[in-house]
Amino acid sequence: MELMQHTLDRISRLNPGVNAIVNLAQAEPLLAEAKAADEALGKGEYRGWMHGFPHAVKDLANVRGFVTSFGSPLCKNNVAVQDDLAVQRIRQQGAIFIGKTNVPEFGLGSQSYNSVYGATGNAFNPTLTAGGSSGGAATALALGLLPVADGSDMMGSLRNPAGFNNVIGFRPGLGRVPAQSPELFFDQLATAGPMGRTVGDVSLLFATLAGFNSSVPLSTQAALSPLTVKRPADAAEFKVGWLADYDGYLLMEEGVLDLCAQNLQRLDASGMNIESIALDFPMAALWQSWLSLRHWKNTNFYGPRYDDQQQREQLKPEMIWEIEQGIDMSAAELYKACSVRSDWYRLIDKTFQDWDILALPSAQVFPFPIEQHWPDNIAGQSMDTYHRWMEVVIGGSLSGCPVISLPAGFDRQGRAMGIQFMAPMGEEEKLLQFALRYEEINPWVQHYRV
Repeated sequence: MELMQHTLDRISRLNPGVNAIVNLAQAEPLLAEAKAADEALGKGEYRGWMHGFPHAVKDLANVRGFVTSFGSPLCKNNVAVQDDLAVQRIRQQGAIFIGKTNVPEFGLGSQSYNSVYGATGNAFNPTLTAGGSSGGAATALALGLLPVADGSDMMGSLRNPAGFNNVIGFRPGLGRVPAQSPELFFDQLATAGPMGRTVGDVSLLFATLAGFNSSVPLSTQAALSPLTVKRPADAAEFKVGWLADYDGYLLMEEGVLDLCAQNLQRLDASGMNIESIALDFPMAALWQSWLSLRHWKNTNFYGPRYDDQQQREQLKPEMIWEIEQGIDMSAAELYKACSVRSDWYRLIDKTFQDWDILALPSAQVFPFPIEQHWPDNIAGQSMDTYHRWMEVVIGGSLSGCPVISLPAGFDRQGRAMGIQFMAPMGEEEKLLQFALRYEEINPWVQHYRV
């Protein structure tokens, strides 16, 4: 009860300034649940490591009895009748659900604003964006409104907001966390995953979310015990390849690469082998592959929400653009996109024969003004889509390999940045072990809002 009261008091004090947690439940029933959790402990009934934890779920996932709005006015009264699988697993560990965390409309874009709840501000400067689509989750974590947070990631939605808010976002590899998608076999772009303020917390929530479920046929059998994720004694165990801006291909705001490089230099000084490397791949083709696969995925909204003019008028322009680009896509175009993605994975897999970890910035720009829907240029060069400024994350998404975003510190304006680290397929435990060592050498976790 003390934890619940503390959490609700902190939310009351800090959340109005950032709008991270939405659809907050009433205090009285939450305190009653907390009291029941205390009484259960008194009887020797322990539900799991989240016993009595206040938890808010990303507003793209269903929690029984809560509205799942997807940030859309079309779904603002959509009360969930049952939990999604990931939420079931969190509930089974004893969590108490207190509300939802804010998102962009249908999760599109790395800026958490919508016409239902409004925009989410950055934990360190509420006039700047929290990123997205797990923006509410990241800000809530950074402000201590939640112990841990769940999120999901298609185009950096766990990694970008983590970087912008000095917390950790972990995108697991293909199949490790069962993805409840309407299409079970070909839709392999997005995954749910954990966020936290420390690697240890992220490991605990990952172990809760991961593991096979027969309703998701491509989920993997492997499960992870958080007790197996231990800090390696020797930093020299890791060889890290620094991809930076893909040899000049990606545009970067001034200061992003320098901030990341400073953290890598400290790793190098600790005994790790850090080297800049280049990949021989047509990156423009990878971007086109991403566009095609993303357009195809978003055609699942094609139907009543698009065909009905009144509903279509309530969709944001970016959603309409995604749908219209996918409607007329040919099978040949889709196959080509899949082939390019396959070639990319083969190259990444081969690169891991020489390197344990690959590194990139978590974003190409620092947090930008909250009124701005998306950056329309970087370094004076115009962006041709609403998400081109986040191209740095698609390499991890399309590889399907596990990727974690760790804090990289702050620029002179106090804006946070993250750095992505990718490990080979199936090597989540190795990646988390590396992250523990990184956290020790670059202890940015100590910088948080009080």
